[in-house]
Order: sequence, then C-alpha cells, then structure tokens
Amino acid sequence: MELSVNYILVISMFACFIALLFTGFPIAFVLAGVSIFFTVIGHFCDLYLGTTTGLEFRSLGLIVQRIYRLMDNWVLVAIPMFIFMGLMLDRTKMAEQMMRSMEALFGKVAGGLAVVACIIGIVLAASTGIIASSIVLLGTISLPIMLRQGYNQPLALGTICASGTLGILIPPSIMLVVMADQLALPVGDLFMGAVIPGLILGFLYILYILIYGFLKPEQLPLAKDRNPFTWIMVWEALKSLISPVGLILLVLGSIFLGVATPTEASGLGAFGTVLLAARHGKLSLQTVREVTLETFKMTGFVFAIFVGASSFALVLRFLGGDEVISMSLMSIPLGSYGVLGLILVVVFILGYFLDWIEITLIILPLIAPVVSQLGLSVEGFGKVENPTLVWFAICIAVCLQTSFLTPPVGFAIFFVQGIAPKDIQLIQIYKGIIPFVILQLLGLLLILLWPELVTWLPALVYRK
Repeated sequence: MELSVNYILVISMFACFIALLFTGFPIAFVLAGVSIFFTVIGHFCDLYLGTTTGLEFRSLGLIVQRIYRLMDNWVLVAIPMFIFMGLMLDRTKMAEQMMRSMEALFGKVAGGLAVVACIIGIVLAASTGIIASSIVLLGTISLPIMLRQGYNQPLALGTICASGTLGILIPPSIMLVVMADQLALPVGDLFMGAVIPGLILGFLYILYILIYGFLKPEQLPLAKDRNPFTWIMVWEALKSLISPVGLILLVLGSIFLGVATPTEASGLGAFGTVLLAARHGKLSLQTVREVTLETFKMTGFVFAIFVGASSFALVLRFLGGDEVISMSLMSIPLGSYGVLGLILVVVFILGYFLDWIEITLIILPLIAPVVSQLGLSVEGFGKVENPTLVWFAICIAVCLQTSFLTPPVGFAIFFVQGIAPKDIQLIQIYKGIIPFVILQLLGLLLILLWPELVTWLPALVYRK
C-alpha cells in the first residue's frame, strides 16, 4: 500500500509540475508551491492512509540547511562572475567589429556569411556564454545581410539559432558550473571535457553549411557588390580576434595552466571584460551600474530556482522518488548502454518542455546514481576523477543544448523570432533548426562511441 501510494505521489508531483509550467507562473514559485502542496498531501496520507512518508509541515524546515550549504558553496560564485563577464563584454560592441571584418573576408565563399555566424558563435560561446545576447547579436547583424543577399531563409534562421546556443556547452558555461555542483564533480574536469565536444558541434555546423553551399549554391548566393580579396581583410579579421581570444586565454588558459581554479578564473574574466570595455571607450559608472544590476537580477533568478528545486528534491526524496526512478530504470531489460540510451532519450524529450536548469537541478541528481550502478567503465588517455560520471555529464550537456532549439520551450526560437523581420513565419524557424538538431544528435553519438573525446583533455590538463 505504502509503495503504491508513494509511487502515485511521485508521478503526480512530476505531472503537476509540468502542467503548471504552462500557466506562465515563475518556475521558482511553481517548484516551491508544488513542494508545499505535496508536503500537505503526504502528511494527510500518513494520518489517514497509514503511510510513513515522514512528510509534515516542519519537514520543509530542512530546506534552510540546504540553502545554507548552497550559499556557502564557493563553486557557485562563478555564476554571477560569468554573467557579469558576458554582459560587460556585450557592452564593448567588440563582437560587431569582429563579425563585420570576418564577413568581408569570407564574402567569396558560398555560405560564407553563415560560416562567419558559426565562427563568431563559437568565439562568443568561449568568451560570454550568455545565450540570449549571443543570438540577438548574431541575428541583428548577420540575419538581415543573409536575407538581403538571398540566402535560404530556414538555413539562415537555423544557423543563428544553433550557433547562438553553443555558449551553454562551450566553457565557461554556467550550466557546467551547476552540473559540477549537483554531481560533486570538479568544475575544471567538466570545463575541459566540454571543449572538444563543443568544437565538434561547431565544426559539424560549418561542414553542413559548406556542403549545402556546394550542392545548392543558388540557395546561398555570393554578394554582387563584394570587394576583391586583399591581405588587409585578413589583418582586420585577425585584429578583431585579439581581444576575445585574449579573454578566452585569460579564463581557460589560467585553468589550463593551473594558475587559477575555475572560480578564480571567473573573477579574472570579469575583470578582463572591464579592461576591454575601458579599451573600447565603453566603460563608465553608468555602464558598471547597469551591468551590475542586470547581473543581480539574473543571479537572483538562477538562485531562486535553486531554492525551489531544492524544496522539490527534498519532498521527492521523502516520497522515495530516487528509489522509484532507480528501480524503474534498473528493471528495464536493455543492458547498461540500453538504459543509458533510454535516459538520454528521456532527457531529450524533457527538453521539449523543461529548461536546462530544471533538468539539471531536479532530474540529473536522480538519474546520476543509476548511471553509477550500470557498471559502465570509461577509459581515457590518462585518469580523470570519476571519468564515467564526467562523460555522462557532458553527454547530458550536449543533449540539453537541444532544449534551446526544440519547441515549445525552445528559447532560441523565441529570441530569433523576436529580432527577425515581420514576414518571417515561425514555421520557417522550425524548418531551419531541424538539420542542426540532427547534427547535435550526431555529435552526441560520436561522444557516446568515443568517450575519449571528453576524457582526453581533462587528463592532459591536470596530468591525471
């Protein structure tokens, strides 16, 4: 009786949470509200059905201890620092100069503008990691030029969407910081483990565009007023890359060389963007004030979800939710890799309805113990602390990147729709993202087949 009631309550909690997402209420409030509601239900079940969930009103008092541990975690200090870094870098207008100089250089290649959007997307991902600003910047500058030049609309729109979302995977990534906290893994291992997979996705995007341009050049025409190639174009392109590459080296290079921890590197990156803003003449007290306030808002939003998710997870564990999920997955007769594949499919489907932060804070801690029980053994070039879990986390991260592209909660789609011309229909964006979602799944397959793509760089950097 008790097991069946707990099982029903666990399923009902997830169903209630997903249903309330579509009401438009803030996610943090939905998580906290569902937790309180099911605490009441669990308490009455104990009183009148004879169950022993242990849930009562004072049970939620344990969340205070969790919040204290959350706020005392130095790893999470990197979150506001990386947010500040991305917002301040956006004020420098450095990316606009970089994009315009590279567009002139690649003007003679079929699909060159789309390739430039991918390259800039990779650079922005490794220097800012702010998805919204990357997509808006790429779309505002590149999309009108591509459409005016006669580019295939779905491909142009899909390129902006996919390139802008690389920041959620390529370090410094806020998602990887949160994952490291939830899985008790070193942030540096996840940062280094995500570099090659992120670059593989960028390479797959560029390869697809070049092949598309070779097979259908009329769909990606060259500009009629393009300037002839000169070495000055090369110099301008290289000069525009100096600042972002320097920032990337400051952040990732300090981690790579062991000079700073990822948390300390986030501080270096934030300070570096202040210097870049001063160098570009964009630094003022007003700018610092606006960026700081926006950082507070975004950090508050993230940590509010942390609190709500902690409450949700606490009640779920009282109800035996982790045991229910573990028993359900382990009873499936698919073998270790079959269960792993099923988990990734479920995460991929959840990405249609949930944002990455909900999946990371609620689902990931529940399924991680299952992966540890599967008996998977990942060997890399050297030894990494808990390589199987690092590899699994990056697989989940690649899977979660698709959540930005898949409707109905694909935020990249909404960002592009917001800055696209009024005559662009939503169906055109949907058509555009399909090939890139397939490319992401292809990249995920490569990581599953060759775990060394994840474990090699952390082993090399930390000499493990």
